[in-house]
This record gives sequence, structure tokens and C-alpha cells, in this order.
Amino acid sequence: MVQKAKILLVDDRPENLLALEAILSALDQTLVRAASGEEALKALLTDDFAVILLDVQMPGMDGFETASHIKRRERTRDIPIIFLTAINHGPHHTFRGYAAGAVDYISKPFDPWVLRAKVSVFVDLYVKNCQLKEQAALLRLQLEAGEAQPALGGALLSELSARLASVEEQAEALTKQLDGTDDSGAAATAADLERKLAGLRRALEAMRPGSD
Repeated sequence: MVQKAKILLVDDRPENLLALEAILSALDQTLVRAASGEEALKALLTDDFAVILLDVQMPGMDGFETASHIKRRERTRDIPIIFLTAINHGPHHTFRGYAAGAVDYISKPFDPWVLRAKVSVFVDLYVKNCQLKEQAALLRLQLEAGEAQPALGGALLSELSARLASVEEQAEALTKQLDGTDDSGAAATAADLERKLAGLRRALEAMRPGSD
């Protein structure tokens, strides 16, 4: 069973962190606070996160620099980053956010419902990816069990196929939900998930008796 996803909230102002927690509490996920870029990078050393909400204007290491460090680390480079800023310097400033690796760039004050909906999409994608990893682990088990005990391998293959079908159905529904939206970051992540699912399905079908 997939555990609750962790969402990293990075802002140097406690009142902003409190507001984010109030907005996102309805998602029923684990919210982790970081009061600086340095603190965020420390949290990312040990925990896996579904998405990062990162304030741009922070003393010391600002949001852009923090994002740059996150994207340079192999462990964290694929975690979606949503930039939050109280200052809108125009298109150039927004472009800098995307160039730093952000999937979205939201100016304060923002609509709480919109922010919650965007974060929810990335949480859903994270959960689906966790399920995909679980299916891949079962596939490895099936390979090992199939070599040692063909009957047991066949049982695991059927179970894995059913589990994978469930994830495929949920991923398809999520992709349809994103159709027609301007959330390109979430759409790209969803497309990558579908490609991984298709690859796992091909590998699974290739293991069935009588396949080439």
C-alpha cells in the first residue's frame, strides 16, 4: 500500500507556511516545512517528496538558487517544483523560474482552490509512479519465481497483470483530466508515466507462454 505523499513547503515566513498548510491540509498528505533553501536541501537528503512549493524571495539562498541545487542532484532532479512569489517582475522573471526547472510559477496572492488542485495532480502522479515501481518489483519477483517454480511464476504473472491494469486505468483517467488544461508540467509528467506503463506492459506480455 502506498503511504501518504510528502509535500515540501519552503518559505522563510512562518505565516506563509501556516497559510499553505491550511490550504493543503484537505489533501490529507504529509506536509513538511522548511524555512530556508538550506533547510529544504537538508530535508531532500533523506525523504522523497511528491512536489515542492518554493518561495522565490528568501534571504540567503533564494528560490532560484535552491531549485538549481535540487535539479543538479540525481535523487531530486525529477521532483516537480512550483514557484510561489509575491513579486511579479514580468515575463523575464517568470521565464527565469521555468529555466530553473519549475513546472509552474504562481504569483501571490493566489487562488487557494487552484493551488490545491495543481498540487493534487502532482500528488496523484507521484502515487501512480510509486505503484509503477511496485509493479516493476513484482515483475522481478515473477522472473525469479518463474525460473525456480513455473507454476508460482504463472500465478504471479496473472496477479501482476491485474495490478498493472488498475494503474493503467487510473493513469488514463488522470491524463484525460489534464486534457485541455494549460498545466504543461503535469501533462508532461503524466505522459512520461504512460510511457513507463506501456514499457512495463510490453515486458509483461513478452513473458506470457507462446509469446515471441
